Amino acid sequence: MRHASRMPMPPPRKRPPPRSARAEPIGAAPSTPRHGVARALSKRGVCSRTQAAEWVREGRVAVNGRTVRDPEHPVRPGSDRLALDGRDLAEARRVYLALNKPRGLVTTARDERGRDTVYTCLAGADLPWLAPVGRLDQASEGLLLMSNDPAWAAAITDPATGPDKTYHVQVDAVPDAALLASLMAGRSDGGDFLRATSATLLRNGNRNAWLEIVLSEGRNRQIRRLLALHGLGVLRLIRVAIGPLALGELPKGQWRALSDAEAAALAPLSP
Repeated sequence: MRHASRMPMPPPRKRPPPRSARAEPIGAAPSTPRHGVARALSKRGVCSRTQAAEWVREGRVAVNGRTVRDPEHPVRPGSDRLALDGRDLAEARRVYLALNKPRGLVTTARDERGRDTVYTCLAGADLPWLAPVGRLDQASEGLLLMSNDPAWAAAITDPATGPDKTYHVQVDAVPDAALLASLMAGRSDGGDFLRATSATLLRNGNRNAWLEIVLSEGRNRQIRRLLALHGLGVLRLIRVAIGPLALGELPKGQWRALSDAEAAALAPLSP
């Protein structure tokens, strides 16, 4: 009995590689990443992203000679020409400074309640736009960094890569060794696990004490919340160092520029 010959199976079709894996056409320029125009202005260190978005919506910003009104309008960093009010915008001069923040000032550019901000300490100085690097709450004082280098600031505030922060804290009791160990072991509060990298007793009287507390990450009001979980109230809280940079003898309410070496010791500087 004759068997019918089988028809040969066609070879399997090859799926095209994903778009990200396709080779660029020969002779084509590699694609350039794009940012929204508001973000691009902020990265140039000329203003905050919020301020840049306002400028764009007001029709004050042009890209390659054409006015744009969408803050997310794409631009190629280092390639497209940006202008504000008809004047070309170059990279701002990078500035890195340390401020000894007094108690009572809020760490923001604008306060809806009309409270004094850290910018009152910079009044009259010939400085470009600067933003605080991280925060100190209104009741806290000490070392606060300010800069117009967003990448540098992000590296410092990143919990995974940023330098440790050291605080001197006056509390309303005298903690024993077990309580200090508990501060380092940590506790949960509102979904956050709060702990100190180190907690040591600096000095004490009969009713209060000064502690040195080091944090490797900074959650909102972390020290105050952690101490409250252990029944301790904060009388004063002073940030005295960020990584290798110490507050030193900088007078309260005064600021000084960081050297390139000091700034680079905290995080890589933008080119």
